[in-house]
Amino acid sequence: MNATVRARIVGALAVLAALSLGGCAAGTASAGKADRDDPAAKCGPSTVQVTRDVTPIGSEPKPALPVTVRSADGRNVTVRSTDRILALNMYGSLAEIVYSLGLGDRMVGRDASTTFAGAAHLPLVTTHGHDLSAEAILRLDPTVVLTDAGIGPAAVLDQLRASGIPVVMIDDRQTPPAIGEHVTAVAAALGVPSVGKALRKRIDTEIAAGRGAATASATPLRIAFLYLRGTSGVYLIGGRGAGSDALIQAIGATDAGTAAGLTGFRPLTSEGMINAAPDVILVMTKGLESVGGVKGLVRLPGVAQTPAGRNRRVVDADDGSLLTFGPRTGKTIKALAAAVHRPCAS
Repeated sequence: MNATVRARIVGALAVLAALSLGGCAAGTASAGKADRDDPAAKCGPSTVQVTRDVTPIGSEPKPALPVTVRSADGRNVTVRSTDRILALNMYGSLAEIVYSLGLGDRMVGRDASTTFAGAAHLPLVTTHGHDLSAEAILRLDPTVVLTDAGIGPAAVLDQLRASGIPVVMIDDRQTPPAIGEHVTAVAAALGVPSVGKALRKRIDTEIAAGRGAATASATPLRIAFLYLRGTSGVYLIGGRGAGSDALIQAIGATDAGTAAGLTGFRPLTSEGMINAAPDVILVMTKGLESVGGVKGLVRLPGVAQTPAGRNRRVVDADDGSLLTFGPRTGKTIKALAAAVHRPCAS
């Protein structure tokens, strides 16, 4: 199963092209759950507070090179220099790993999703959102490119290989358990495997702490993640494998889309939203802004008929952290738990 958010969204957009937003339902869960209103649930909107800083595990390490690694696409790739690194994917997670390994000063460019403070000064090498620009990349003369199957086009990667640049593909699963494997793969490709082990241990510890911050509940909250791009008329709800489900489950809650039988991202419909019956709606900050804030959100199909819509219980999170499974995920889980489970006025 392809777990990348990009693939799920692209698939959902294909469905949008064939269906009316008011048509086919996106789920079959019992609508009776929509009556689970609780006066104490009237929390109103809140925001996930996650630091934009990424902290290196230590001082800059000295890579042991050359090294030959097995790329996720099955190629054997030899890396001879890490003087000029590009780490590019849909989520910014690979760049965060490189920075966390202490090699941030060697990064020469970034993708549109790499938004953490330490990389803000780097030039963009993506266009039209997340498409790689061969010209922009070659201009930076990288000595190694780390990427995954969630970003492209593939022709650009082939052009980079043809120019002699080592391109190391990293597995593109976007879940908390996959983070450690990504760290190990990146550290191996950059010749710093021992630093990777230390970083992996730190991340595992922070994720465990984040999970521990969640408030246990006899009846877990139902949370629906909505991907919103109001300027483009894109309104999607996440389900199993969308990436958002893993974060929701990490804080001890139930992913409403998954419970409603959805896989990946599906078009938002009135019936589907009512069936999902979320107690809380989770969105990305820019997505919420694109529909006119909470007032605009509750005007979307079915939202006003859910407990979350009636109680205005909406949680937004920075676009650069919510679906970025990397070194900050532990902090994101902890902050999401705090925003979702915060005490509510009766």
